Amino acid sequence: MIVRWGLDALPEVCAEAGVTSPLLVASARWDLPIETSARWSEVPSHRIDEAAIQAEGGVIAVGGGSAIDLGKAISAAAGVPLVSVPTTYAGAEWTTYYGVRDPERKLRGGGAGANPRGIVYDLELTLDLPREPTVGTAMNALAHCAEALYVEGHNADADEHALAGARLIGEWLPRVVDAPRDREARTELLRSACHGGAALGGSGLALAHAMAQAIGGRYGVPHGTLNGICLPPALRWNEQWAPDAVHRFRAAVGCDVEELAALGGVTRLRELGVPEADLPELAEAAAGRAGNRANPRPATAAEIEELFRSVW
Repeated sequence: MIVRWGLDALPEVCAEAGVTSPLLVASARWDLPIETSARWSEVPSHRIDEAAIQAEGGVIAVGGGSAIDLGKAISAAAGVPLVSVPTTYAGAEWTTYYGVRDPERKLRGGGAGANPRGIVYDLELTLDLPREPTVGTAMNALAHCAEALYVEGHNADADEHALAGARLIGEWLPRVVDAPRDREARTELLRSACHGGAALGGSGLALAHAMAQAIGGRYGVPHGTLNGICLPPALRWNEQWAPDAVHRFRAAVGCDVEELAALGGVTRLRELGVPEADLPELAEAAAGRAGNRANPRPATAAEIEELFRSVW
């Protein structure tokens, strides 16, 4: 992966990645210092085939996880390279798989086969990110760090990124919440997301993400906020099966994970409008997801339902 810092590096990254006259995937608020052939501003979107027709020269995706997942879906459909410019801490820029959502954020499917070739990070794009998505997407990055340490296929390189990312999030997320336009704090938090994304790209997802994905795709709830809610019970569950990995993670974070999640203001599923009556069905869906199957010990639907109830 080609990784650079600062938007002024975007033309060079695109050239190295083979992205020429690209389709820009970005909501209306973002403009970039590079010439593009077309623009797709419906983010998220399920009209992948329509967008892919305009992407012969490659794709640049600017935004959070929804924009970058859309860019990956278009990259896969058109068979072209992708350069991502993240504006949150979601980490989607590091993987080849994606979810497809409609403009109401409801899940319409997903897949793999994207061709992410480059990433450009720029702290200026994060300075005005509101508190809830700041905390939510940082908790998503933290979940990437945690799960990289114990997921099936974990490895030493991913572990190194995971522990580095966890340390940075534990130290800098509270500082960003206290001083949202502190440039040093935002830079270090963005650096943590880079480490978390690299850990994710080198390992994979586990139970917390399976739980979050089962809910988010159904109700259109922000993925990061859900990870902040689902990570603590998933960690407690995995302490039974991977105690050393969870201990290393907690030591790296250096503070209580639930306290970090609470910085975003939402800590219970009911606050997001998830009906209690739906928990058994959601647990069944989570149990069948790949993340749960890659967990140190996959949880049954009944066990996941109990985990959901603990944070409902």
